[in-house]
Amino acid sequence: MDERSARTRGIALTDRQRIAWLRLIRSDNVGPVTFRELINHFGSAEAALDMVPELSRRGGASRSIRVASRAEAERELEIAERHGAAFVGIGEPDYPPLLRQIDGAPPLLAVKGNRTAAAAPGVGIVGARNASISGVKFAGLLAREIGRSGYCIVSGLARGIDTAAHRASLDTGTIAAMAGGLDKPYPPENIGLLAELTEGQGLAVSEMPFGWEPRARDFPRRNRLIAGMSLGLVVVEAAVRSGSLITARNAADFGRLVFAVPGSPLDPRCEGTNGLLKDGATIVTAPEDVLEGLRPLCEPDLFTPRPGAGEPAEDVPPTLRLPPSDGERERIAEALSQVPAEIDEIIRHTGIAAASVYLVLLELDLAGRLQRHADGRVSMSPD
Repeated sequence: MDERSARTRGIALTDRQRIAWLRLIRSDNVGPVTFRELINHFGSAEAALDMVPELSRRGGASRSIRVASRAEAERELEIAERHGAAFVGIGEPDYPPLLRQIDGAPPLLAVKGNRTAAAAPGVGIVGARNASISGVKFAGLLAREIGRSGYCIVSGLARGIDTAAHRASLDTGTIAAMAGGLDKPYPPENIGLLAELTEGQGLAVSEMPFGWEPRARDFPRRNRLIAGMSLGLVVVEAAVRSGSLITARNAADFGRLVFAVPGSPLDPRCEGTNGLLKDGATIVTAPEDVLEGLRPLCEPDLFTPRPGAGEPAEDVPPTLRLPPSDGERERIAEALSQVPAEIDEIIRHTGIAAASVYLVLLELDLAGRLQRHADGRVSMSPD
């Protein structure tokens, strides 16, 4: 791969755009999908920010929506700078190229460390926090040999398998995806590892604000980052109900290769990995199994961001559209229920123009009345 070309393609946000993007993604009820829809509809983050309160009101919000202020965004940028970090937009050269290709990719990532790590093809290695000695050793062996073959090891900075994978790839390149802010690593015992990582060949990434203490519900988002940044995911020891299996499901949904290390049927830590093998994951008993599986996917341009791939339009005047009528809003809302539906189904069912349907869904979303699902479907939020 030509690393230099991978890092020189893409857009470059101006300071003004970066502040507007940060304000928009930090506003209430604005997630990655909503962010994209807003910019696609209104042409820029600044224009979208002006419309968010009105859209929320039209969607039936019970209270005024909070829009992040310019002062708040500038303060977060200053905090990032003090920590030696920065915010990278989805279309910019330093944004992880594989991550930008998934649905619902974070529009902005806080990053700290060696940004060239993101240019290399990623291989995720995840597993049990209470890993066995043999599991830790094998995870380290995999990370070391795969890293030496030109891949960047991606994991979640957790105890056990994650820690072993990061430590074994400190010299070759590793990325730590975090559930909290970059200044709130978890677990605390890995603060030293994070410092080694970011001061060397590694990179830490997070979509959460600085100062954000990770909660249980934040870790699935972290898992999506790991899967999204990885060409393939290796699971080493995982119980049936574990975050590692969530990461594996994410990887499969993103079209990534899923690898699993077999283990004893008597060890609960291996029940999940053995289940992955039953479901068709590639068996791994040596680093060569992973390298051989990935080799056909390593085309020269695979990791180079394609122009226009992933990033929403910015500062492009939107096509003139008439706002939906009250009758159209009512028909769209009536078509929705708590059962997830495809947006194309809603368009066909109502016979309303796609642009109007998408705008009404935005209104409902900003009002907190809509749920967006990982597969692109939508449903009404429970009362």
